[in-house]
Amino acid sequence: MPKILLVEDDPNFGSVLKDYLQLHEYEVRLCSNGLRGLSAFKEESFDLCILDVMMPEMDGFTLATHIRKQDQQIPLFFLTARSLKQDVVQGFELGADDYITKPFDSDVLLLKIKALLQRVQQHQPLQEEIQLGHFYFHAGLRELRIHAEVIRLSPKESALLQLLASNVNKVVSRSEALQRIWKDDNYFTGRSMDVYVTKLRKYLAADPQVEIVNLHGNGFRLVVAS
Repeated sequence: MPKILLVEDDPNFGSVLKDYLQLHEYEVRLCSNGLRGLSAFKEESFDLCILDVMMPEMDGFTLATHIRKQDQQIPLFFLTARSLKQDVVQGFELGADDYITKPFDSDVLLLKIKALLQRVQQHQPLQEEIQLGHFYFHAGLRELRIHAEVIRLSPKESALLQLLASNVNKVVSRSEALQRIWKDDNYFTGRSMDVYVTKLRKYLAADPQVEIVNLHGNGFRLVVAS
């Protein structure tokens, strides 16, 4: 079931659209403003984002900018009541896949979503699973599997684990991880990375052969016992 992040500040319209998408077998996370939408995107894994443009706290264009810093590939739709040419141009310059002006035909939106997800799936490069002890990690799908359990990772969780997994038993410096994934090395991004390392450790605790070791002053090392 594809998962959609829907960020819409109109509670009635947002609720109706969410119910409509769920009726057609999509899992939907509805957020009422851009800040909440960004928080949800950082914490969960999504297959597509539908963003209203005019919102309090953080507008859709600003939210899209933050999303694109974390994920260059995830499909983006903009919803707006405005049809000014400069708004449309700005939306596509930010990497939007489509721009839909309210009011719109919900069936048309559904067809656009279906076609886009199919196209993304067809062109997604295949990536082999990496075995880490009893775990199997698929970076392309952002999945960590052990036995019958499948853990869906957020974009940052997957990126961090991929960096560590590509350097198994080697030290990955904090600075390298922060620059490559967070695009900045400062106190706040450092604290954010520590939170994600803690989350990954929690997932990996199911196999005592796999461990993320903290090397104070240097970085991290993903240790996989042979």
